[in-house]
Amino acid sequence: MLAAQARRVACAVSGGVDSAVAALLLRRRGYQVTGVFMKNWDPLDEQGACSVDRDCEDAYRVCQKLDIPFHQVSYVKEYWNEVFSDLLKEYELGRTPNPDILCNKHIKFNYFLHYAMDNLGADAIATGHYARTSLEDEEVFQQKHTKRPQKLFRNRFEVRNTVKLLQGADLFKDQTFFLSQISQDALKKTIFPLGDLTKTFVKKIAAEHDLHHVLKKKESMGVCFIGERNFENFLLEYLEPQPGNFVSIEDKKVMGRHKGWFLFTIGQRARLAGLKDAWFVVDKDVSTGDIFVAPSRDHPALYRDLLRTNRVHWIAEEPPAELVREKMMECHFRFRHQMALVPCVLTLNQDGSVWVTLVKPARAITPGQFAVFYKGDECLGSGKILRMGPSVYTLQQGKNREESPKKEEIDKIEPAT
Repeated sequence: MLAAQARRVACAVSGGVDSAVAALLLRRRGYQVTGVFMKNWDPLDEQGACSVDRDCEDAYRVCQKLDIPFHQVSYVKEYWNEVFSDLLKEYELGRTPNPDILCNKHIKFNYFLHYAMDNLGADAIATGHYARTSLEDEEVFQQKHTKRPQKLFRNRFEVRNTVKLLQGADLFKDQTFFLSQISQDALKKTIFPLGDLTKTFVKKIAAEHDLHHVLKKKESMGVCFIGERNFENFLLEYLEPQPGNFVSIEDKKVMGRHKGWFLFTIGQRARLAGLKDAWFVVDKDVSTGDIFVAPSRDHPALYRDLLRTNRVHWIAEEPPAELVREKMMECHFRFRHQMALVPCVLTLNQDGSVWVTLVKPARAITPGQFAVFYKGDECLGSGKILRMGPSVYTLQQGKNREESPKKEEIDKIEPAT
């Protein structure tokens, strides 16, 4: 057994308070900690202001304060190819992507993991996420790190002890939503030092250890590379404007013009020139460029109780046994971070996708977002929302139908956007 001080941990440091305290706690456990700052975006790529250099400086100061080595690694090219290009493609298809989930999947828990193991000789990686796993630190160190070939089928005789991804103790801060696409191999080699702590306590630790320069920083919200800039202007630097009409969902009247369907997401307020009352985006038709709007925040056109994902990424690599056995399973899900968990029933399809039937309709289910599934405090995995069932409004209108359509018919009613 290696003594604690012989354990090498590479901790991702972002220049924020969470990763700073994560590194501090690992140091206090007696591990050899190295701080690694990932540069994923090049501010020279465009005109706006990006805080990446300031964040790097803050991360370096944290490592100096903790007296641990500091490394900077650039994943600008990888981020562009595997996260940002996908984001642009999704917007062009009329969907609303979540780059933070893909950044964790492709960058932090893939490229950074391999860099830590292969270049730094680390025994484990750590991040400042508010999440837990089913492993104790010592069990993480005992896991073998192997680059496994991506095989379609697993060796059914292979002995597997899958690691569970569990919600953080601070349920408001819990970040398993953003970790719902990471691999089993990565999870086995990851320590989350903040998993059992609340944000308030983390700030208290930072204050007690004079990490005031990160304590004063504003919490980073939204897409990391956009920063303080106007989102519409940012997207229009990369995508051609696609003007179209705002159309009332109720009487099909043209209510105004827009510069592109990709600038609006379902549930968002649509600012219509000359109208005092708030109208909200309820649907989009990419083929015509129309954005459908409704005159209230809680219009029935915003509520749906059925959706279909792409092939689900299960944290355990395979669907839960109950879902495989019964083809249906009750659980909870969310499609936005910090939204309340919604009870639902999953129906497993042959292609690995699932239908999600909600116990009651939810507001603003959005194609491109991830449906993240939970059973108790375990995060099971997630799938990207590709199709939606009819809205409550559509069903109310009847559309000459006596009853709600069967699932197989929905593909004909609501083509994927």
